[in-house]
Amino acid sequence: MSGCYDTTVSAKSLNGKGVHGNGIHHVSVNGSFYPAKAKSRRQRWEVKPSEMANNTFNPIRAIVDGMKLTPNPDKPMIALSIGDPTVFGNLPTDDAVLQAMKDAIDSQKYNGYAPSVGYLKSRQAVANFFSCPEAPLEAEDVILTSGCSQAIDLAISVLCNPGDNILVPCPGFSLYKTLAVSMGIEVKLYNLLPEKSWEVDLQHLESLIDERTSCLIVTNPSNPCGSVFNKEHLQKILKVASKHCVPILADEIYSDMVFPGCNSPSMASLSSDVPILSCGGLAKRWLVPGWRMGWILIHDRNDIFGSQIRQGLVKLTQRILGACSIIQGALENILNNTPQSFYDNTISFLKSNSEICFNELSIIPGLNPVMPSGAMYLMVGINMDNFPDFKNDVEFTEQLVTEQSVFCLPATAFEYPNFFRIVVTLPEEMMVEACGRIREFCERHYRLHCVQQHRF
Repeated sequence: MSGCYDTTVSAKSLNGKGVHGNGIHHVSVNGSFYPAKAKSRRQRWEVKPSEMANNTFNPIRAIVDGMKLTPNPDKPMIALSIGDPTVFGNLPTDDAVLQAMKDAIDSQKYNGYAPSVGYLKSRQAVANFFSCPEAPLEAEDVILTSGCSQAIDLAISVLCNPGDNILVPCPGFSLYKTLAVSMGIEVKLYNLLPEKSWEVDLQHLESLIDERTSCLIVTNPSNPCGSVFNKEHLQKILKVASKHCVPILADEIYSDMVFPGCNSPSMASLSSDVPILSCGGLAKRWLVPGWRMGWILIHDRNDIFGSQIRQGLVKLTQRILGACSIIQGALENILNNTPQSFYDNTISFLKSNSEICFNELSIIPGLNPVMPSGAMYLMVGINMDNFPDFKNDVEFTEQLVTEQSVFCLPATAFEYPNFFRIVVTLPEEMMVEACGRIREFCERHYRLHCVQQHRF
């Protein structure tokens, strides 16, 4: 009968033995033989999350979700905790960026799949934008990713195996540890020095390196510190990496978001031998974090990475088949047509807000703000001895929300207790209001401590 299958099994069809010579049971389906599924040994449902899922831990979410955040109903909430420059609506991207997107959509050229590493034309545009004589780039040196976070993920994944270790700044962006630990990679935290504007403690950094160290992560400009390393300091970091043959993952998502009077070249432009994977994207400088466009710039003039690391990156991009095609289609015009005035205005605003925040908080007893030089953050130290009502920065910031409806991120989220991070992207009048509320809160809870406090 049409549509029916004869699943009878004769002795002859099974060579008279009931099984083929390899011991696998078969059934006849329309004259063909297929392996029969063995009975499952499971007697009940038992579906468990993978080890990677269980090992994935975001300290920011874990800490914030565990806080008891009940704002003062008499005061509107001011959130200084979210590293998203679009939250308050006062920092829109440039019209040229929007027009590039509109043109890409209207062209109808970018509705299909792009190559997993990105369109060649788009990769060339990024190469042209970031290339310099000291660190030349071609399209083949660029891989487009779904945001800078995926760029970091791919870079760690291609350089590290389970059991390896990576060196991560402390305080530092929590995603590094989240990604590494989920892959069975040990994280070693090297200290940044607040009294030296968050420069790397080079001696401590070098002491952590061993034969299983597969990657050194350098974040410059810094999240959460807002610090910017000068040329000389970057060269000292490179010297340590060169001495111990450790490649660098340079997180440069805040590249060129540097305040006037400061200068910070890319790490690759200073490296003569250390191979570098530089991770960046549109999110912060172009103020479009939700567009999810990032990139890896492969700097390997001495061919240390060679073809294997490049091929490994290509293979890893095939796991999600590339970044958003429409953003890729707009990328060349975004990079080429965004006016310099847009960048300058953004940086001018961030610097002004940072100065307001630093000056306001500097006069509050018990607080030690560290003036940033770039990015969009400011770190504030808390002399906990002066605030005996609280055990730590988490309790301090939690109560600040309860009393003043101001939410700052406790730096325990960055594994750096007794500090908190402020985002400086909010409108100026809100920045002033927030600082006033923080001052009122501190004056209420401050207690004089007999030991003279150290100020940075």
